[in-house]
Amino acid sequence: MSGVWVFKNGVVRLVENAAASEANGGAVRKRKALVHTPSGQVVRSYAQLESELRALGWERYYEDPTLYQFHKRGSLDLISLPADFNRFSSVHMYDIVVKNRDSFRVVDV
Repeated sequence: MSGVWVFKNGVVRLVENAAASEANGGAVRKRKALVHTPSGQVVRSYAQLESELRALGWERYYEDPTLYQFHKRGSLDLISLPADFNRFSSVHMYDIVVKNRDSFRVVDV
């Protein structure tokens, strides 16, 4: 059972569809975007992200076709992303930011 708890007029209820929550006056979830800090560009594709990560010394692994994986030599860090860019979420974005603090940031869109 998953969804969003909505408090309205003194009543708490579980709304299972986020779109229904927005239609009923619930909180609107802000979308996030990954920004390459030095250039100020929003990352809009894996090709663009891969280019920026390669410039920072990350190498791509091709072993699992369901994932985009990057490893940096001399470290234990691994970045694993879903193969479908539409499933690229804020969790993945923050993982990239933590491992590349000076090169990326996450912003609200």
